[in-house]
Amino acid sequence: MKIETLQDLIEWTRQTHKHLAECFKHCSDKQQEQRAKWLLEYLAAHEKVLARTVDRFEKEADAGTLHTCVYDYLGHTPVDPHKICSAPYAQMNFDEITASIFDTHNQIIDLYRYLQGRMDTPRARELVEDLLSLEEHETMLLAQQANRLNDL
Repeated sequence: MKIETLQDLIEWTRQTHKHLAECFKHCSDKQQEQRAKWLLEYLAAHEKVLARTVDRFEKEADAGTLHTCVYDYLGHTPVDPHKICSAPYAQMNFDEITASIFDTHNQIIDLYRYLQGRMDTPRARELVEDLLSLEEHETMLLAQQANRLNDL
């Protein structure tokens, strides 16, 4: 997907979370390690909710703001959602899954941080800041839940 506007960026983010949810659900059925299976089930549900939340950002945002160009700031798509699931989550252990999901989320966070100071209008900057805040908050929740599962 080519990202040229904030709307494209939001759609890409939504698709990434949706794809992760589908991938984690698919792999959880094949996972042999119980803690890793629980983690994948949790991640699938979490990413599905996150995709719906990101979708609401797009529906509630001002149309003019959504059409703000971002292609000047992006040289490439930061994370390819279709390559994410090429990792064999069904064969990874708990720590490997955790490291992979945090790497993906951190790439998304880094992208939003990069764009945060480059938006020309207050509305565009606010939208990027809101999306950044969402991603940071949800990543912290993932870390907390992963730690709880790791303690089991």
